[in-house]
Amino acid sequence: MADPLAQIVGLLRPGAPFSKCVTGSGPWRVRRTQSPNPYYVAVLKGSLRYRDDRSGEIIVDAGDFILIPFAQDFMMWSEAPSREADMVINPVILPGGGYRVGRVDGPVDMRALVGYCVFQSADATLLSSLLPDVVVVRGEHRLALIMQLLGEEAIGSKPAREVVLQHLLEVLLIEALRSTAEPGKAPGLLRGLSDDRLARAIRAMHAAPGRNWSVAGLAREAALSRSGFHARFQSAVGMGPMAYLTAWRVALAKRLLRQRDTSVSEIARQVGYGSASAFSVAFQRETGLSPARYARDAPTAADTSGAAEFEGAIA
Repeated sequence: MADPLAQIVGLLRPGAPFSKCVTGSGPWRVRRTQSPNPYYVAVLKGSLRYRDDRSGEIIVDAGDFILIPFAQDFMMWSEAPSREADMVINPVILPGGGYRVGRVDGPVDMRALVGYCVFQSADATLLSSLLPDVVVVRGEHRLALIMQLLGEEAIGSKPAREVVLQHLLEVLLIEALRSTAEPGKAPGLLRGLSDDRLARAIRAMHAAPGRNWSVAGLAREAALSRSGFHARFQSAVGMGPMAYLTAWRVALAKRLLRQRDTSVSEIARQVGYGSASAFSVAFQRETGLSPARYARDAPTAADTSGAAEFEGAIA
């Protein structure tokens, strides 16, 4: 069966243009009011505290990793008691390229790798449907190793650096997703996949998007009644199963249209529409553009990942 998380992360094609090692000493505070990209923190030594308006306060210890998909206003501060006067405006740049917060000459009591991910598309809103407000992964040795490799690669200049960063980030995101034992109450794909029965239906849609699916057929995949399946899917994923299927089909169609080597009628067949006209109507309803215009105006698949195509319906 298809792996929906792997497929969607593959569409994102993430990059890591910014990654740094931050050390802290004594009391300090850092606030970020504009972070449109997914932001991550991997604590390598000591601990820090994180807070935003939706998630509350979280203690992040050595070996822990947090991913903040869309934190527009959040603060991190030292384990040592701090005040507003300890707010860091401009961190000290160290000779080796790292950053220091707090006392410049004090002993290091916190070390973390921090950075943000970007995607080769205009928008990364898709992640908001996959993740809780904050993903916290604790005590995962595999993820810590990936973060260490990512940090070394991000500040290095070895050949094929960008290729290695891309693949490390894909692995990182998938590890973070599957390491989250409790996906939380926010609806989204992660919560749907944590439900064994719904996961069967989601994987079936991803494995055969061209199949003539119905709610009844998907309910059979999940071994649930039609009404029970629809209500359970709506509650967990945040949208009905057919709306989800349409969003996934449009995502796939956009990728095929950007490749510009497949006819509209063939794309319609591959993504589950009986005719090019039916596909065109559905595509225009979802995107506001005809398939022909989208293919003409959109960047090619080599220029963009197409991460945003799935976000409109499930964000």
